[in-house]
Amino acid sequence: MTDSLEYSALLQLVDERSAAFRSAVAAAPGVDAPVPSCPGWTVFDLVQHLGTGQRWWAAIVAAGPAEAPPAKETVAAPRELEALLAWYAESNELLLSALREAGPERECWTWWSNGVSPANSWGVARRRVHEVLVHTYDAQLAAGAVQPMPADVAVDGVAEFLDTCNSTPAAWPHEAATIHYHATEGRSWLLTLDDTGAWPAPLTDAAAPASASATGTAEQLLLFVWGRLTLSDLKSEGDPQVFEQLIAWEPEE
Repeated sequence: MTDSLEYSALLQLVDERSAAFRSAVAAAPGVDAPVPSCPGWTVFDLVQHLGTGQRWWAAIVAAGPAEAPPAKETVAAPRELEALLAWYAESNELLLSALREAGPERECWTWWSNGVSPANSWGVARRRVHEVLVHTYDAQLAAGAVQPMPADVAVDGVAEFLDTCNSTPAAWPHEAATIHYHATEGRSWLLTLDDTGAWPAPLTDAAAPASASATGTAEQLLLFVWGRLTLSDLKSEGDPQVFEQLIAWEPEE
């Protein structure tokens, strides 16, 4: 785990970022407005996706240790804007209530249990912060009024993505490689890809030169790893094919 936030701060951020998400949804042209960063999705789809996710993870945390997750709620969200926003607010509060009751160390099912990020309520809270953060960007883009992300949250978001999504013991199917990510805010990360898997770590001065590197603000790096920006939006060096291989990789553990 790198650059991680305290549990209480994570819960506060889930609440704050969800408020920003609801504001962006309210400012969009309508629930049927397209979301440019999520092709084929409307604002309604975005809210239903995020709200359903909050409810599902609330149930996962409440269940505690388990070999499989509970089924996702299948009831559709209301389409009228005010009711939709209320449904999302309720979804978010269900998650926060479950996280508060559980505390940071309750183990639970996660899809990232073989990686660096812990399979507990702290790991869930951290993941949900950044899920809401990026989908708030999506909603703001749909509303035509993107706001800057808090820099410290974006920094943790890059680290969280590497810890959760680019952390696995599944063997890297290509030539061994290393990637450096440099945030202009002063943080850098190393991702090692080889036959032992994919493993992130803070970048030290002693690190060997990278196969490829990407430099930008933490927000730009976060939006890149989440697929909202492309490598051309960043300053990059080395072999761009390594990034293409990483984006396309779907490890089977």
